[in-house]
Amino acid sequence: MAAAITVPSPKSSSLASRELNSGFLGGSPSRSLCFQVKPRRSKDRRKEVSLVVAAAAASGEASGGGRFYFNFTGFPFPLGPFLNRRTIRYEAVKDSIWLFEQEQALGFSSVSTNIRMTVIKLKSGGLWVHAPIAPTKECIQLVKELGAPVEYIILPTFAYEHKIFVGPFSRKFPQAQVWVAPRQWSWPLNLPLEFFGIFRAKTLKDEDPSTPWADEIEQKVLSSPEVGIGPYVEVAFYHKRTRTMLVTDAVIYVPRQPPECISKESLLSSAKNGLAVKILSKGKEVPEEPVVDNQMNRQKGWERMVLQILFLGPSNLLEPNASFSQMSQKLIVSPIVKTLVFSKVPEKVRDWIDRIARDWRFKRIIPAHFAGPINASRSDFLAAFAFLDDLLGERYVTRPSLSLLFTSLLGKAASYFPPDDMRTLSSLDQFLVSVGAVKKTVSGRKK
Repeated sequence: MAAAITVPSPKSSSLASRELNSGFLGGSPSRSLCFQVKPRRSKDRRKEVSLVVAAAAASGEASGGGRFYFNFTGFPFPLGPFLNRRTIRYEAVKDSIWLFEQEQALGFSSVSTNIRMTVIKLKSGGLWVHAPIAPTKECIQLVKELGAPVEYIILPTFAYEHKIFVGPFSRKFPQAQVWVAPRQWSWPLNLPLEFFGIFRAKTLKDEDPSTPWADEIEQKVLSSPEVGIGPYVEVAFYHKRTRTMLVTDAVIYVPRQPPECISKESLLSSAKNGLAVKILSKGKEVPEEPVVDNQMNRQKGWERMVLQILFLGPSNLLEPNASFSQMSQKLIVSPIVKTLVFSKVPEKVRDWIDRIARDWRFKRIIPAHFAGPINASRSDFLAAFAFLDDLLGERYVTRPSLSLLFTSLLGKAASYFPPDDMRTLSSLDQFLVSVGAVKKTVSGRKK
């Protein structure tokens, strides 16, 4: 958990190269919150006091390898796990790129996925950290084992689930510069970054050649204010030497098996026939039987998690395999992001992905969730966005005809979502449009 309260003084945040297996290691919760009072100066030069509230990892090995992290924040649902976060580190590119993964749960539900931080070693010998995760003692130790100083910490999105860890993580590496995506906002209250413990942050700009890492890592910003109550903002990055692209939520690749960081308890809880399963069982009889710990039930739990994450209310959680098979093992845009965001501003998304495909010759993609790294080309990436062609019409397509034909054929498979599973999401979209929370689909591109 991280928050900051600013108080004026009296004087003044194949495609898959691997699939992850389920696993679990527990730990004991432990102590305390850490309160820091920091003086700072506002723009009008008056002194202010910032009260930073940050979770503190337990000291010693009694905490299950330093996995304790008190996190009870988020609206409308807090983001779990609330007390214990296991961190797993993978080497994606030898001596160059590392992935750090933790479990991320939705509130008090049995729905979890993985959240990923990516670390790149720069030519300077320092580390460039993308989308920080909870800075548990275990996580920070795994970073320090890389034997290099953290120079830059990057918040590539406005999304709360990534923003909430930036402040606590940056305080573990006070010499590092913090850079954030533009147009930061929060809901239901649009709070300043200082409230999240993020101070003196610099703003990422589109195709900015002046960033200290510009010779090694390029960036392209998607910023669309027309979506609804707030803009959708995401910054994509390209590490030129390894031909690796980093995104946050733009595309995903659902692995067949659950990520290793998701606990067996979470998987088995999702495999139980609870209220959600009964509601979405299409009138079928739902057995009330205990769930034993075996591979079949862990897999069922993972499939149910995925469908709830992608569709909110899938058509049939009792027998999830058919829908799961259609959504897994291919590069896609998440149904939620496609429906509630990208379909609202297809022309801006098209400009963004066309610029990416034109300028970056990537061979792998690392998203912030699900599988990663993903072995994917520009054609694979464009195919995931083939649904934009239907929204914009052929006259807005700027790619060569052969490339268009190829990606359109691939895109039909990548963009197909089972209609029954989309029903709840479509109804939600219609409701949000009716109350003005999101906009209707924008068609056409301004010349």
